[in-house]
Amino acid sequence: MTTQQQHIVVIGAGYAGLSAATRAGRKHRVTLVAPEARFLNRVRQHETFAGLPEHRPALAEVLADRQVTHKQALATELDLNGRKVFLDSGEVLSYDTLVYALGSRTAWHGVPGAAEHAYPAERAAELAARMKAAAKPGTVAVVGGGLTGIELATELAEAHPAWKVRVVSAAPVGHHLSAKGRAYVRRAFERLGVEVHEGRAVTAVTAAGVRTDEGAIDADLVAWTAAFEPRELAAEAGLAVTADGRAVVDEYLRSVSHPDVHVVGDAAQVRVEGVGELRMGCVSALPQGGYLGDLLTGKTAKPFAFKYQLQCISLGRRDGLVQLVHPDDSMRNTVLTGALGRWTKGLILKVILKSLR
Repeated sequence: MTTQQQHIVVIGAGYAGLSAATRAGRKHRVTLVAPEARFLNRVRQHETFAGLPEHRPALAEVLADRQVTHKQALATELDLNGRKVFLDSGEVLSYDTLVYALGSRTAWHGVPGAAEHAYPAERAAELAARMKAAAKPGTVAVVGGGLTGIELATELAEAHPAWKVRVVSAAPVGHHLSAKGRAYVRRAFERLGVEVHEGRAVTAVTAAGVRTDEGAIDADLVAWTAAFEPRELAAEAGLAVTADGRAVVDEYLRSVSHPDVHVVGDAAQVRVEGVGELRMGCVSALPQGGYLGDLLTGKTAKPFAFKYQLQCISLGRRDGLVQLVHPDDSMRNTVLTGALGRWTKGLILKVILKSLR
């Protein structure tokens, strides 16, 4: 990678895109394309669902003192041969290097009524407003028993104790955690009165709740945390992609079909020797963005390296769980819980924001 100044266009201002832009902007002229004015900070969306104060710094604040221009627009088309990015504002950007970091969005899996009646992470503030404006407490069903679903269920139950919170999951809640981790989540659910419906695949979402393969579960509101999927622009532009739409990259996070395009974060299928294929999420997206910024500025010439260390889960404002993992993300037996787990999670959240620079 040449270290001569070039024009780099970064599409997407999530963990990977924003960290790549700020680091590349130390040396190169960078244009960041993103429709939002503030950083989403998805790992704290469960707090937004619960109506708590948001921790979303302005992009202008994060980008200060960097050679980065923020275009508050949406990329609608890519001309990879002509090295151009078309925006919904009508503007066309030319680039020397493109960083594709559009991340992921909520996946509905074709479940009837889900998009119409359920609230995904992108609409967290709307669910919070509905709960606040309700004439009386009701029931919230959280679809999904992964980390996000666990955090959301406990946050809602603690912030709104008069409401009934139900978790609906096809797989056992926290099935990827160690036995100690799963047991601690269960105790937290019991303490907060969260009702668990495991082994029940959601087949439809209605105004009255959810339907599952084992029958209906009533709910006044439904929050959806089931899964995420990549956006389709990479495939539409002609990048080599996987069956689920993620761009295939090499060890330098370059598209295998278009080496002048780097793809990072949830939009990419990244494989690391000794670790395997990385899962979607901040834990791997942020290091990818930081690495790419260093690669583009000549601070490193080595392939991307990464290993997992831990998984952190908030269990309300005063409790948490830190699950230690092996480099390949498989579970260790060690967990940190209670105030220590919560303190560790809080520290990591602060580090995340600082790492964006």
